[in-house]
Amino acid sequence: MTALGFLYPGHSAEDDYPRIEQLLGSDIRVDLAHTDVGEDEHRVDALRQLGAPERLAAGVEQLRLSGAEAIVWASTSGGFVHGWEGAHEQVRALARAAGMPASSTSFGFVHAAKEVGAARVAVGATYPDDITALFAEFLRAGGVEVTAVRGGPGIGTAAEAGTWGEAEVLALARAADTPDADAVLLPDTALHTAAHLPVLEKELGKPVLTANQVTVWEALRLADRRVNAPGLGTLFTREPIVQV
Repeated sequence: MTALGFLYPGHSAEDDYPRIEQLLGSDIRVDLAHTDVGEDEHRVDALRQLGAPERLAAGVEQLRLSGAEAIVWASTSGGFVHGWEGAHEQVRALARAAGMPASSTSFGFVHAAKEVGAARVAVGATYPDDITALFAEFLRAGGVEVTAVRGGPGIGTAAEAGTWGEAEVLALARAADTPDADAVLLPDTALHTAAHLPVLEKELGKPVLTANQVTVWEALRLADRRVNAPGLGTLFTREPIVQV
């Protein structure tokens, strides 16, 4: 049994995780510790507070007691708003506090894009344009070219993003896609996407990387586990897992 630990802010799309655990169909256990959201707003200051060390530390002991072998901060925007170096320091502090390998969804996207061979990606985000631009900058810092960015669909909070269904998620992915993109990235962990991955990839004809999918894959990478799960998209049908 491999136990994976996740620090998940709030409750917007938490049910993606038991669904992913089921789709993995292996001896993988997915454990969530919910962190305090504070002010649920897609603003730089609020997002930086979302991933503050004291907020992350509050859930670490729960995951350690669960037997987790790796831990991931399951908030994309709560990582990349700190910039490339700041996000590195965030996960280093998390690893020290947890006493185990740690990462974040933001880094998971960089690693996952490379895993599926996507040198160029298109981004479809629920964030305002300024926040989406910060994610694109983060990807570029990680060596991933961004062909197009689609943000600002009028969603100001994670709670709102959590109400979206398949139709809205698919529309966002289609709007973001460009012919020269090797993959489409949907970075919000507040979006329910685990059930929609087969439809998304079928409709777009290319890999689609979504936040909760990437978060679990990143934890498996840290734990050095390879799991073939076609229901979770191209990312879970490629081997070997990239070592970074």
